[in-house]
Amino acid sequence: MSNPDTPTAAADKSQPSAPPAAEESLGFLDHFRELRARLVKICIAVGLGFGLCWIFKSHLVDALFQPLLNALAATGQPANIVALGVPEKFITYMKIALMGGIFVSSPVIFYQIWAFVAPGLYDEEKTCIIPVALASAVFFVLGALFCYCVLFPNALPFLLGFGEEYMRDTPRLSEYFAFALQLLLAFGLIFELPLFVFFLARLGLVSAASLRRFRRYYIVGAFIAAAVLTPPDVMSQLIMAAPMLLLYEFGIFIAVLFGRKPGKKTEEKTESPKPVHK
Repeated sequence: MSNPDTPTAAADKSQPSAPPAAEESLGFLDHFRELRARLVKICIAVGLGFGLCWIFKSHLVDALFQPLLNALAATGQPANIVALGVPEKFITYMKIALMGGIFVSSPVIFYQIWAFVAPGLYDEEKTCIIPVALASAVFFVLGALFCYCVLFPNALPFLLGFGEEYMRDTPRLSEYFAFALQLLLAFGLIFELPLFVFFLARLGLVSAASLRRFRRYYIVGAFIAAAVLTPPDVMSQLIMAAPMLLLYEFGIFIAVLFGRKPGKKTEEKTESPKPVHK
């Protein structure tokens, strides 16, 4: 019988059951499978939303193009929207239904995104996945509604009324859809800023102090982004930059309330028992 205290036996006990490389590759494959499964669920949700919106495609088209028609009427121009090419109207209708499907399925989309991130969170933070997913969808839709109700009625009349009287506008179907889609998605993502700050603050990656230090750079970046994403007029840029700045300040407030306090944990870990003098 061999002595368990011999170096050979000790070496056998100390050998790991599986090499670290195999464990790491297995973990990567597990994450990849989970990502694939969640992307499939997102595609199914968007597909169902697309089918639902296709049923009401005429109402969606009327709602999307109504601001443009109002702007044309306000500038005294005929309400004509040109479709170049045989399939352009059909393709545009499909794109509008797909965009509506994305908005309709946004709760499922954001839930799958946050659920994929959940394994890296603490237990108390995992319980907030469903409320945060619903809040993400609500903020996303609110951002798009803000763009539709505030930016479009102010920007479109200015753009269509700019120029000389003999310059008449004939909007193209696909170009207006691309213009509207870009702004709707941009405002929807901008309104997600407080939720991203909430999670980054909970993870300890940002703090209220760091956000305050970064404020001056964010202001410059906000106006640059507004100049790039919005039509080239001051009113549209201010309409986009103003909520970006307000949401950033709201994010600082959220970081103050929900930010991780690493100081307490550090003190608890570094605190050592006082020596007892006999």
